[in-house]
Amino acid sequence: MSKLWLPQARLRHPAERLGVDRRAFLAAGGVAALALAGCNAEGPKAAQPILDVAARWNEKVERALFRHTAMNSAPAGATLAGAKFPSYFVSDELPVWDASARGVWRLEIGGLVKNPVRLTLDELKQLPRTELRLEHFCVEGWSAVAVRTGVRLNELARRAGLLPDARYVDFQSFDDDYHESWDLDSALHPQSLVVYGQDGAMLTPAYGAPARLYAPVKLGYKNTKYLTRIVFLPERNGGYWSDQGYEWYAGV
Repeated sequence: MSKLWLPQARLRHPAERLGVDRRAFLAAGGVAALALAGCNAEGPKAAQPILDVAARWNEKVERALFRHTAMNSAPAGATLAGAKFPSYFVSDELPVWDASARGVWRLEIGGLVKNPVRLTLDELKQLPRTELRLEHFCVEGWSAVAVRTGVRLNELARRAGLLPDARYVDFQSFDDDYHESWDLDSALHPQSLVVYGQDGAMLTPAYGAPARLYAPVKLGYKNTKYLTRIVFLPERNGGYWSDQGYEWYAGV
């Protein structure tokens, strides 16, 4: 029987693909996981020094293992999650872009770039289109598969003219000011996308419309939905969950 998504799904980590013992890799991360069980739990204050050490160690190793040539390929037997794909947001109500109150939605690309860009949804859709069948990995341990349609982040960075000092990227949204920042290498991975379609249809508000960030190289909480701004930065600036004690790098 084909699998959709399961809480006990085993995540295939880059360390495992490269022949590194996964149990050793996650030794420190396991301590953090015990203190941060669940998608919205905070670790006890007494554990914070251990969590900080674990996060720094994890990031150092994950950065060393990261490869632009390592691509996610969803299992052949996995069916698309479809309507069963979990919907999540931090606002009190489902975020919906209100054009009558906010005007036409635009994606702004700025910061350390030569040519800041502002794109309507139609303009975004006119850029080179990428469609990929990818896995989504949650920090809780489940995974799901969806077909993502959008534009590669490296294409948007190229059009904006990335400056040499750019090292990080902040992704901002209209979901109660939700944001998360990434390292530049992960953002420029060929499977890192600004997505406007899912499973052959345009995104709905439940899944981040008009556009969202998605890449299989990061855990789900790093993939900002309801995207409004992409800002290239010289330094990292945290994020909604990483400011609450979750791992900042959060590589998969």
